[in-house]
Amino acid sequence: MSNTAESKESLINEFAESYMEKLFYFCLKKTGSNVEAEDLTQDIALNIIIALNGGTVPTNFSAWVWQIARNRYALWADRKHKQRKTIISVDIRDYEIEDERENSIDKMIRSEQLSLLRRELAFIKSDYRDIVVAYYIDNKSLRDISTNLSVSFETVKKRLYRARKILKEGMDMAREFGKRSYNPEQIAFVMNGRDGKNGQPWSIITHLLYKNIFLETYENPQSAEELSLELGIALPYMEDELEFLVQEQLLIKEGNKYQTNFHIVSRDQQKEIFDANKRIQKPLTEKICAFVDAYAKENAKINVGFVGYETAKWALLIRMFDWLKYVCKKRMGLEDKEAHPERPDGGAWTLTGYETIDWQKPYFVGQHGCMSHDESEVKFFINFGQYKFYYKNIQAKSPEHLSWNEGHTLWLVCNGKIEECNREYLNKLLEYGYLKLENGTFSPNVVVIESDETLTAELDAMADEIYDLITQAPDIERGYIVEQALENGWLTYNDDMIDTIGAYICI
Repeated sequence: MSNTAESKESLINEFAESYMEKLFYFCLKKTGSNVEAEDLTQDIALNIIIALNGGTVPTNFSAWVWQIARNRYALWADRKHKQRKTIISVDIRDYEIEDERENSIDKMIRSEQLSLLRRELAFIKSDYRDIVVAYYIDNKSLRDISTNLSVSFETVKKRLYRARKILKEGMDMAREFGKRSYNPEQIAFVMNGRDGKNGQPWSIITHLLYKNIFLETYENPQSAEELSLELGIALPYMEDELEFLVQEQLLIKEGNKYQTNFHIVSRDQQKEIFDANKRIQKPLTEKICAFVDAYAKENAKINVGFVGYETAKWALLIRMFDWLKYVCKKRMGLEDKEAHPERPDGGAWTLTGYETIDWQKPYFVGQHGCMSHDESEVKFFINFGQYKFYYKNIQAKSPEHLSWNEGHTLWLVCNGKIEECNREYLNKLLEYGYLKLENGTFSPNVVVIESDETLTAELDAMADEIYDLITQAPDIERGYIVEQALENGWLTYNDDMIDTIGAYICI
């Protein structure tokens, strides 16, 4: 089979597996009828398959599918409009609501179907909803509504007519909400940068509703009305939540459509990355471990005597991995941007989402440092870091961050300036385990690095071999290296080891 034929078959299979159900819900929301939704879905699918069989290879498959869907719906809506136009134009006065009398629809709405009315009110726009509530629930006259809303009497009549028609259609159908309304999906996040003063983005993104909004609108812009149906949330609440997420820069809004404002890595993408990472995990880890051994032996500026080399390995392994990966990605033109965008409430961060997977990834390894929200405290940058290993609960044995003053105190101790230290911060560092006190003398309980020396020819050659491997899987994460180093026995851990594993400071 040719590459073109394979590509065509792959895209058709992807469409059938990933888009047919979504397209049906899209059509159901647009048409309000199961029968018409099925017909419209088949029409869209036919046009997509004809295009793929004709040799079309879209650059962005998802965007291409939804553009065809919107185009076919527009044609369907235009035909429906033309079919109804003559009927509506002939008898329009029969459908206009007069304040003095009720028609059959009014009677039905006012009777035992009031609960259905309340349900449907959750899914219409506020311009219509306010008038319907005033007329049917509060028993206001059309003229009173016109006065209270500062809208002309004719406008109120037209909107009430339109709202009543929408409500009647909704009340007549068995409303089917989207899949996520009864089967919410999970998503995990990785954030780099500085939190906002109110804990953003973590204080927001952990909410299940927001997770589903992010998944639903990723590369698939949707209106508030579409999202309210897909997620089974009343429109007034959905509108408020969407505006809040736009304000927090987690969504972007273009026209009346909302779209996720960060990258989400799909399950399929994660599986491809996982397989590539596993292929190089063992040889890469072995070469980096050998590199660390040689580097620590030749570099007199790295002081591991405070904690011992076996403990220092935890920090040195990931520090060297990060540095070698950064250099490699820079050579490939893929280096990460150091600056994070400014966010609300003093935050500066980037965010990546990951759809839930059903296979086991290695333990996560994060990195924390010292920070302060009070800029007046910060005199200069303290190059302190601690790798947070989510293995054996190591990450929970030390604080999430050090304050700038605590980091500065550690720096003073490492530079022999104990007389300049504040006793309060010394005690905190003793409590946390970053300092130890023996015979009246304070000493650091972290790896101390004076400076990084230029690599020798031997280390340069070892680094080149490492670069060759990283180019095969440039997104490999720290956890793969830790997992393999533990399996090989190069890294060891027991409960008697210090709580500050992974901590280092450059002086």
